[in-house]
Amino acid sequence: MRAAIVQLCANDDLPGNLDRAREGIAEAAARGAQLVALPENFAFMRREGSAFPCPQGPGGELIAFLSAAAAEHGIWLLGGSFPESIEGDTRVYNTSLVLGPDGKEVARYRKIHLFDVDLGTSAYRESRRFAPGSEVVVAPTDFGGVGLSICYDLRFPELYRAHADLEARFIAVPSAFMPQTGRDHWEVLLRARAIESQSFVIAAAQCGEHSPDRSSYGHSLIIDPWGKVLAGAGDTPVVIDAECDLEDLERIRREIPTLANRKLGVAT
Repeated sequence: MRAAIVQLCANDDLPGNLDRAREGIAEAAARGAQLVALPENFAFMRREGSAFPCPQGPGGELIAFLSAAAAEHGIWLLGGSFPESIEGDTRVYNTSLVLGPDGKEVARYRKIHLFDVDLGTSAYRESRRFAPGSEVVVAPTDFGGVGLSICYDLRFPELYRAHADLEARFIAVPSAFMPQTGRDHWEVLLRARAIESQSFVIAAAQCGEHSPDRSSYGHSLIIDPWGKVLAGAGDTPVVIDAECDLEDLERIRREIPTLANRKLGVAT
């Protein structure tokens, strides 16, 4: 199965961001990708502390965009993430969709772990604008389950153990990782998740400077269940792709059966 990532540098120009995402999806499909992934907040990167101008309800513009793109190219589309409106709440969910080749929604994940941190020179409080999700989601596809997560979720390995328990073969990590932490933590955490879950990791990232006060690390990665990087990006917008060998995944799980040999945290 060929997977592709569309790495973007989104800003506050919603139509322009959608045009660039559309072009990237088309390029990935032209390369033969069956699964295409977009990064977190693919359609709009807000300035820190500001509200989203484009929260989506059922049938919203961004959902319609993702559905149309998946159907047009006949692909499985990991729709990065977008702000999902919550009835009766000023906050939004940070939501990721999986669309099938017919354009229909297959799965919906709401980011569980919110980025509330103080890095000394800067502080971030996602919980001011976002509500946390609570459900672990593995999307069913033609090539196996895809465990869904978003950015800061990457630091919580128990989520990915739950994906493994639900028989995920792939893990999606759409992100807008900060440069300060990305340099030291991004690749090593992604490779660890691939190795411990014995799954392919598809990590689509935002890159570059979005506004004077916000930038992202980039370096999108496709990683195999052995922890080997199959394809990687730099810090500029680009499309990357790689062949994901499912027979190789099964071989690795047979030869080093860590998922079967677990003792702690296993229901009895």
